[in-house]
Amino acid sequence: MRSSLLAFGGLAALTLLTACSKVNQANYDQLKVGMSKAEVQQLLGDGQCEGAMGATSCTWGDDKRGISVQFVADKVLLFSGHGL
Repeated sequence: MRSSLLAFGGLAALTLLTACSKVNQANYDQLKVGMSKAEVQQLLGDGQCEGAMGATSCTWGDDKRGISVQFVADKVLLFSGHGL
């Protein structure tokens, strides 16, 4: 009985985390070319970012659901999403 409750609690927590994810269609729809990196981070949180020579590429999410944004001079140039 106790293990069933723990399993249910874990599943419920995972469901809530997924439901509260900032990587979703509604937030993706708010992205616009020209937004600042700070504005995107406010919307999506901190992502995994790499950059060189004034360009930065950041990703949020995982292989199943994610958003990728490319910045030049800290402004959105391109963005894409998958699994949203």
